[in-house]
Amino acid sequence: MIWKWLGALLLFPVQMVYLVVKAAVCMVLPPKLRDLSGENVLITGGGRGIGRHLAREFAKRGARKIILWGRTEKCLKETTEEIRLMGTECHYFICDVGNREEVYRQAKAVREKVGDITILVNNAAVVHGKSLMDSDDDALLKSQHINTLGQFWTTKAFLPRMLELQNGHIVCLNSVLALSAIPGAIDYCTSKASSFAFMESLTLGLLDCPGVNATTVLPFHTSTEMFQGMRIRFPNLFPPLKPETVARRTVEAVQMNQAFLLLPWTMHVLVILKSILPQAALEEIHKFSGSYTCMNTFKGRT
Repeated sequence: MIWKWLGALLLFPVQMVYLVVKAAVCMVLPPKLRDLSGENVLITGGGRGIGRHLAREFAKRGARKIILWGRTEKCLKETTEEIRLMGTECHYFICDVGNREEVYRQAKAVREKVGDITILVNNAAVVHGKSLMDSDDDALLKSQHINTLGQFWTTKAFLPRMLELQNGHIVCLNSVLALSAIPGAIDYCTSKASSFAFMESLTLGLLDCPGVNATTVLPFHTSTEMFQGMRIRFPNLFPPLKPETVARRTVEAVQMNQAFLLLPWTMHVLVILKSILPQAALEEIHKFSGSYTCMNTFKGRT
């Protein structure tokens, strides 16, 4: 037994070096992208914003069917018609992912009308943009139900069949605010941190499940209606991401089976600094960058 443990201990650093070198090589060489022609993709919050761009990107890359979930029928209908004009079969269902019973009911309807879902994209989210004391209790609950618990319900609804088919992918459009919170969006930051923990646990839990994987995307501020009015102190140095860029990189991450994706790459520096700098230094970075006051002009979706 001792020799077995000793062998494993000596082999472990070799495995680590191999995996690091393999990852570095994959970053240099052109990746082999997964074929999406047989995939049925369901996107929550798919009527507008990043969700609409995700639908376009999946259609452009050959997904077989695209299903959109959301709460606003007008937006869902417009996006559905656009995707159909691109030559891809598309359906929409009105569904509030924060409502557990509604999620399970609509998931059953999707299976009966469209078929099995093989790629689930949890994109739906809300933000109220207020401090804790200024926030309405119901608004705080709403953001937790949609941004966090909604992923529990959608994943529970579709993952079992993916495991049976040994073919599936769970995708989460998260936020870098899950790793580095800001004032003025306490509901959003809390829900995204919870969502990140959910995906991290789920990703590890799927390691022994052949054919089923997960991807978590953590983008910087993206120029969509949801964060309208948010102001960055140095927009030329830290420009907001375009939603089409986030969508493109997300679909590529799915095709490359990438577990975690930070956008842009400079966000890796933020994670490293947060791990090594004292709290006082981090506070000065937040003040210098303007993240302490960036939500002061927040308007949100109108």
